[in-house]
Amino acid sequence: MILIISVLVAFLVTFLFTPYVIRYFKFIDLTSADVHKKGKPLVPISAGVPATIGIVAGLLAYIFLNVYILRNASNIVQFFAGITTIMIAMFSGFIDDLNSRQVKVAGYLEGKRGLKRWQKPLLTLPAAVPLIAIMAGTTTMNVPLIGYVDFGVLYPLLIVPIGVVGASNMVNMLGGFNGLEAGMGLVYTTGLGIFAYTHGSTVAAAIFFVTAAALTAILKYNFYPAKILAGDSLTYTLGAIVACGAIIGNMEKATLITMTPFLVQGVLKFYSKFKLGHFASDLGILKRDGTIKSKYDGIYSWTHIAMKLNLTEPQIVMLLVAIQCIFAFIPFILY
Repeated sequence: MILIISVLVAFLVTFLFTPYVIRYFKFIDLTSADVHKKGKPLVPISAGVPATIGIVAGLLAYIFLNVYILRNASNIVQFFAGITTIMIAMFSGFIDDLNSRQVKVAGYLEGKRGLKRWQKPLLTLPAAVPLIAIMAGTTTMNVPLIGYVDFGVLYPLLIVPIGVVGASNMVNMLGGFNGLEAGMGLVYTTGLGIFAYTHGSTVAAAIFFVTAAALTAILKYNFYPAKILAGDSLTYTLGAIVACGAIIGNMEKATLITMTPFLVQGVLKFYSKFKLGHFASDLGILKRDGTIKSKYDGIYSWTHIAMKLNLTEPQIVMLLVAIQCIFAFIPFILY
């Protein structure tokens, strides 16, 4: 019941607060071009801000109810470390979103300029500090193809920061379509939440389920046609949440399997750097019939595969969400 109440709090706070954020971002001109629409209208960006407000509200409700009703404060340090990590990640992404200057690449409008690629990992590194400080997780990991390995002190000092920075930037590699980041996020947070709950990790389950509730609310405003774009504040936040849940819930292997689409995306992006001399864009070109055409002959992103099928923006999003559903289900088959 406490988990259900917390989930409802996260949903309602996000749902009710987002319209105010949209209006305020319009007022301060925190916008970016929605490049897959006719006329490429400027739309408010940084949906991670209202989503994080809802997530934090839901987790604080969970803590409050556990402490004052169940008199249980056993996991409170993990919760507050997770909340701090989530907020730092969101703030890092928001800094990236603040640079709303529009940019063209090879003659195509790519939306906002944002930070340089080498700056992004450095900006997300502080988000790992709260988890390092409390030595979150267990030092023994089930490493794919190897088995159980005890990393000792290297786990909090090396594995945790690599996990947080890697997950934050990994999730940030795939996006640019209305509802894509939030839609895929809803699938993998729900799947990981169920996995954590069935394997006895209540803290990780609460983090994932509360996030899924906030994303459900965000999709009302972020799905096609979007009233607010995801922005790096949402992708960095989701990456940090994935890392938090995996570390606190000691479910790194299941998380890696679930997030395989993003690992593949990373490989494709670095291949594009080698092949093209620059990182390929996920975005495409809007055609008269509403379908989206790829800018490249090769495939350097999951979105390029979808664009080869002559799909519209909502269809591309639903296809990639369906692919994420498959990978979110695999851990339940293996474990």
